[in-house]
This record gives sequence, C-alpha cells and structure tokens, in this order.
Amino acid sequence: MNSTYKYLKEEAYEANLQLPEMGLVLFTFGNASAVDRERAVFSIKPSGIPYAVLKPEDMVVVDFDAQVIEGEMRPSSDTKTHALLYKHWKSIKGIAHTHSTYATGWAQAQIDIPILGTTHADHLTVDVPCAPVMSDDMIKGDYELETGRQIINVFKDRNITPEEVPMVIVANHAPFTWGTSVAQAVYHSAVLEEIAKMAFITRTIRSEAPFLSDALRNKHYERKHGKNAYYGQS
Repeated sequence: MNSTYKYLKEEAYEANLQLPEMGLVLFTFGNASAVDRERAVFSIKPSGIPYAVLKPEDMVVVDFDAQVIEGEMRPSSDTKTHALLYKHWKSIKGIAHTHSTYATGWAQAQIDIPILGTTHADHLTVDVPCAPVMSDDMIKGDYELETGRQIINVFKDRNITPEEVPMVIVANHAPFTWGTSVAQAVYHSAVLEEIAKMAFITRTIRSEAPFLSDALRNKHYERKHGKNAYYGQS
C-alpha cells in the first residue's frame, strides 16, 4: 500500500477486524477509527463493506470536518459522529461503534446501564449513560452530527468526562466507546457488552437488584485506576 497514512489505515483496519471476531458486530454493522492528532485526521472503515473482504488500503482517511483526505470509497455513515467527538474531546485517540446485542438492548429501552457489580466498577464508577432520544428536527437535520452532539451533551449535563467514562449508549441506536488508542476503544466495546449482559441478567433475576455500594465501586475502581493502584504488574 503506497500511502502516507499507511500506519493509520493499518491500525484502524486491525481494530475493525476485531469487532466481528469478538462477536460485537454482524455483517457490516459498526465501525472503528484511529486518529493522528498531529495531522488532525483519522482513518475509518468505508461504508457498507463486509469485514470479510475489507483490506487495509480500503480504509478512508478524513479530517475533523469529515472531509475525505485519502480513499476511493465513501467513509462510514457514522463519520461525522466520530469527527465531532475527536474535535471536541482532545484526549481520545480511537473510537468504536457497534450494535452489540445487550448494549443495544439497553439503548433501545432508553435506560442507563446500572452499576450493579464489581465488573462494572473495575472500569467506571457510574452508570453507563444513555444519551436522550433525538427530536424529529434533529433527525431530519444533520443526523450523524447530531448524534455526536447528543453524546457530548449528556456528558456535559452529567458533569462527567470521556476519560472517566469511556463509553455511552445512544437512545434507540447503539453504543459508542473510545480510548487512548483504537485498540482500547475496541476493548471498551467488549467490556461494555459484557457489563450490559450482566446487568440484564441481574435485573431479570431480580428486578429490584440494588446498585453497587459506594465502598465497593470506589474500591474496585481505585485498585485498578487510582494513584495507589495495585492491580496487575508494575
């Protein structure tokens, strides 16, 4: 592949392939993107191309206004959502979007994914937020851009940051995740699906299952992410 963005395309390509391998997408559902902050561009999957035939050179490079910089195919229909998140949240370096079953189920129910156990608290200390339903005018307007605005606004309204909470579900739509790399964004997609599944099972078994206590949620998060974290190897 003869491209000045070869490294970026390959990084995004590898991340996209992980989505079906992990059972997070079917057919052409979903996408992942990797960003180059110095060049203010990102690479994303082309729209509607099956993962089975996707090649690194197929990946499309766009700027933060969703304008194509390099690539022969149309970029993902979700490109404007990715572009707005990159433009607004300077710390994120990769985004993944799936329609994974359980996380999407919560999104379709228009309900936050409640923090019920320590698996959830290992990654964040609050419910996974559900961005609200769009108005008809928003849907009729620049829909994908408005999706990004819905995500940004729910974080602003709840006074949470994308560093603290690397995932969201969008009402009636599906999840988005991000991270300090596109590989971490994919990891967070897998984590989100698992905690969504656990929460569904828990509330099915016991509809009034209580939220995790503050002591447990803080303990599990801090031992993995706090300044005195001791999970894993130093």
